[in-house]
Amino acid sequence: MNINSIIDELSLRIDKNRMIPDAQMREYTSFKTGGTAALLAEPGNVDELSHALKVLNKRGIEHMVIGNGSNLLVKDSGYNGVILRIGKPFQEIDITGERMEAGAGALLSEAASKAGNASLTGFEFASGIPGTIGGAVFMNAGAYDGEISQIIESAEILSADGLRTFTMSKDELELSYRHSILQITGDILLKAVLRLTKGDNEKITARMNELTARRNEKQPLNYPSAGSFFKRPHNNFAGKLIQEAGLRGLTLGGAQVSSLHSGFIINTGEATASDIINLMEIVRSTVYEKSGVLLEPEVRIIGD
Repeated sequence: MNINSIIDELSLRIDKNRMIPDAQMREYTSFKTGGTAALLAEPGNVDELSHALKVLNKRGIEHMVIGNGSNLLVKDSGYNGVILRIGKPFQEIDITGERMEAGAGALLSEAASKAGNASLTGFEFASGIPGTIGGAVFMNAGAYDGEISQIIESAEILSADGLRTFTMSKDELELSYRHSILQITGDILLKAVLRLTKGDNEKITARMNELTARRNEKQPLNYPSAGSFFKRPHNNFAGKLIQEAGLRGLTLGGAQVSSLHSGFIINTGEATASDIINLMEIVRSTVYEKSGVLLEPEVRIIGD
């Protein structure tokens, strides 16, 4: 892959100052580890994102669209493709009545805060999730009995080939546990329209404070991680199965099954991506041997 020629073509729309060859992906992911991407580009608007997708598809170059990198791990060997990062230009949040329109790059914490300030309830569950609206819709993110499917009304989408934008209804998004149709089509969320309800500002604030306290007590927030590493098995909990398998606190290199919450794999400081992946495989095989349940990673792992 000729990076210079790709940069030249992308720069017809995207400023070269927003393109980084050999990007250190530890700087763009919550695990704070992993290899490089051949190129990282940050489109400044929908037109630039569309242009990038057209170029990369035409050339047959592997690529991925990311947001806050809070559910992503790049292998130490790196990713020989292009990362398109949805950042600040896509972070707008507008509230009209009981509807919130939030850009794909908007942080969930910021959106939840603005909803609360507007005395709108329904979004409290997302206040501590370290991701973006785009990632949240992509995987139907949720916590504490709430999830995006409960509040989303519609979404503005850019097709994976960059050729068209269109609107999808909640039903068309096919949202289920940690799943949306976007995982299959590769189409990209640009904006989401969320339907909230009027509430009491003090009660909303109290609920968010309660959830923050619960997270601080039960989750290893002082260490880099990707949150819950595994999807919840049917009628069970990954953390419970991992703990029952005797793996709580298990360490491999700089990676550890958190002693605070066994559903988290954390970077204790010097973990490589390989440490995390190898520990993941030990956890999966041991839990399967002990319980017959094969845990499925919630974290996306990419690279060569």
